[in-house]
Amino acid sequence: MREISVFDVVGPNMIGPSSSHTAGALRIALMAGKISKGKPKKVKFILYGSFAMTYKGHGTDKALLAGILGMNTEDYRIRDSFRLADEAGIEYEFVPCTENKGYHPNTVEVVITNEEGVTTSILGVSIGGGNVKLKQINGADISLSGNLTTLFVQQYDRPGVVAHISKCLNDHNVNIAFMKLYRDNKGENAYTIIETDEKLDERLVDEIQANPNIKSAIVIEL
Repeated sequence: MREISVFDVVGPNMIGPSSSHTAGALRIALMAGKISKGKPKKVKFILYGSFAMTYKGHGTDKALLAGILGMNTEDYRIRDSFRLADEAGIEYEFVPCTENKGYHPNTVEVVITNEEGVTTSILGVSIGGGNVKLKQINGADISLSGNLTTLFVQQYDRPGVVAHISKCLNDHNVNIAFMKLYRDNKGENAYTIIETDEKLDERLVDEIQANPNIKSAIVIEL
């Protein structure tokens, strides 16, 4: 059981008026950028609920762009994220959606196309106090908070892949706090999300990616 800390109640150190609408939005975009890999070329932000209604007034748009640019919640450059995104050559658009899809009020879908032309869609929710949950990747249901060091693996749904990942972690003496497996359909794309008590090094990532059924493995640390 996870204990509640003071930071869950009062929120993180941050730039902006709202932990949900600025810090949370930034963290969603930051994780989405890490998962998509490569330099972003185009980004579409589809906003739902209160995000759609107040994203300009609460600075949600600036925070989302700042996350894509790799900033943290305390970065004073958040206020200049539009200019910095323009200078980086990133095309971006914000699309408010008023259709009621039953989502949490603070929901955004981040659709990123990188320079290699690969598009990744991440659906995230800001749940308060700067805390977030990623709920979908490319339409597949997942659950990822980013509160612990996280290994995010995209793979083919084949026998032995999870065992390979677990062996690599064991070889590096990594203690697994939580491990979750998701897949689109049997035999197709799958995702392994592992939250750990230790930091993870690049050698571990390289060993995991040596398996031909691993599409990508990334470490998410916020």
